Amino acid sequence: MPSLSNVAAQNLQRLIADGTYAPGVALPSQRDLAETLGISRTSLREAISMLEALGFVRSHAGKGVFVTAGKGRDAGDIPANPLGMRPEAIFQFRFVLEPAAASMVAANPQNNSSELQEIQSNLEAALHSMDLVTAAECDMTFHHCIARLSGNEAFASVLKQYETQVAYSLQLPFANPQGIWDTADEHLAVINAINQHDPATARQAMQTHLLRAASRVGIHFYQP
Repeated sequence: MPSLSNVAAQNLQRLIADGTYAPGVALPSQRDLAETLGISRTSLREAISMLEALGFVRSHAGKGVFVTAGKGRDAGDIPANPLGMRPEAIFQFRFVLEPAAASMVAANPQNNSSELQEIQSNLEAALHSMDLVTAAECDMTFHHCIARLSGNEAFASVLKQYETQVAYSLQLPFANPQGIWDTADEHLAVINAINQHDPATARQAMQTHLLRAASRVGIHFYQP
């Protein structure tokens, strides 16, 4: 079940898409917006943080939150992580963990890609409708599924522990309007390698995905 903050992000995304809040316009105050959406200000702040990572809005200290949807975001112009962890550190952490997990999924002959294919279909449907909030949720579900199917409960536990930070790193690349389909294409390469039970290719496909996702945000990191 989606969290209250994700539901709020969905509602705000719709209001931005239908022109209720047009590009360049400041959103109402947090108190008024929280009352309108029927949520706490904490959940609203989480929703705004997600929309900022996705490129819909931008916070300006002392001025408010302004709609930027449709303008994209320059590479390297990265909104602050609400938990303060550097995005480079998050991508590097994922680069160490997730390719190994993908390789382990592919190495298990009992695994198949049916669950991942369903997630992929949901992701593509969200992208077709330009529902980036749902697309980011599907992206997180995909990476959780890889960790779980690896059969290593430590991988799944660690990814869950850092879910907020990982979700932030997943949201950032979607702010590039020209590259929103890249995530789906890169996921498909991982799925194909898993379906062929090819651990080396699955590892490489996940590494490529993470490097390209980071690059779309303007991030480059040391590859251990």
